[in-house]
Amino acid sequence: MRVQFQAIFPAQPVTFSRKKNQMDKYRVQPGSIIYLNEWDPNDKSAFDDKDEGKTLTKQLNKELEDLQELLYAEAKHNVLIVLQAMDTGGKDGTIRHVFEGVNPAGVNVASFKVPTPEELSHDFLWRIHKRTPAKGEMVIFNRSHYEDVLIVRVHELTPEVVWRKRYDQINQFEQLLVDEGTTILKFYLHIDKDEQKARLQARLDEPHKRWKFAKGDLDERKLWPQYMTAYEEMLSKTSTDAAPWYIIPGNRKWYRDLVISQVIVDKLKALNMQYPQPEADLENIVIE
Repeated sequence: MRVQFQAIFPAQPVTFSRKKNQMDKYRVQPGSIIYLNEWDPNDKSAFDDKDEGKTLTKQLNKELEDLQELLYAEAKHNVLIVLQAMDTGGKDGTIRHVFEGVNPAGVNVASFKVPTPEELSHDFLWRIHKRTPAKGEMVIFNRSHYEDVLIVRVHELTPEVVWRKRYDQINQFEQLLVDEGTTILKFYLHIDKDEQKARLQARLDEPHKRWKFAKGDLDERKLWPQYMTAYEEMLSKTSTDAAPWYIIPGNRKWYRDLVISQVIVDKLKALNMQYPQPEADLENIVIE
């Protein structure tokens, strides 16, 4: 008889399982109009206790390790996680803390910087598509195709008639990925301008962080209102049932990590993945 193997995960603490459904409050409903001044970057309403929250994040991290291994073994699903934020918003920190311990054989991080001449000679999604995950893989976009409706818009790098079309083009692109079996989760890490100031100052004050500081960050900071407008329209026009955006309160790093971890774990569990069946007649094998 062949046995069907299933993944078994430890039960979540009761104190947090009651809070789990509150994560939906951070999901941008399709068709809604977003005003970021209505979203509190200091919010911690789903969980108040910082120390216990950090402990729960570690528990969720262990679950994520197991689920990612299952994703890799089953090789039927693929997962794309998109991180967008202002400078100092916490993309690198999120990757370090939320994905700590996952198997690097099945997880890749793709960072999109200034396009190369070759990339500029193609459509704006060309360089993106070839970095999307294959079956069994999880890929994290540290910045993404959304730069083409953010920095391109704010700095007027292309005419408005060009970048405005990209909302629909992005939605169609992501729908294609979903139709082919990709699960997409998109997180906007929401910090306020005061928090950015404090984090930039920390980069100047702490020698081991100074390498991260660029004078150009100050020029970008002056454009904060323009970026907020661009992000608001991006979130309003590209959060879909197939590929939703989550606005994550980002001023508290521990809370940011907790919310993102919970959303990802819940989504992976909902895939109902199973380990592949082993070969037949393994019971009589003797390894000498």
